[in-house]
Amino acid sequence: MANTETQERFRSFAEFYPYYLSEHQHPVCRGLHYTGSSLALLIAAYALLSGHLSWLLAALICGYGFAWIGHFFVEHNRPATFRYPLWSFFGDWVMLKDFILRRKRT
Repeated sequence: MANTETQERFRSFAEFYPYYLSEHQHPVCRGLHYTGSSLALLIAAYALLSGHLSWLLAALICGYGFAWIGHFFVEHNRPATFRYPLWSFFGDWVMLKDFILRRKRT
């Protein structure tokens, strides 16, 4: 049922992304996302380069853990991941890319 709702509400990532950004208004929440995503990338790289693939689980926990702390304790909203898991995952990386490239989107 959630897939049907997603398809009815957002037909593309371009339609979804403004909603995603609206759920990340507070700079501390965004900062926690950037931190969690960056650490997750570092941990994932370590896991792949070292062959210790069990660290991939730690990468997921780190990435989502920082993000969810931002939502529950700073933004005071429910993470979009719960309704739109795939698009939210992509949204995290686009938001991080925009931050690194110093592109301001609202």
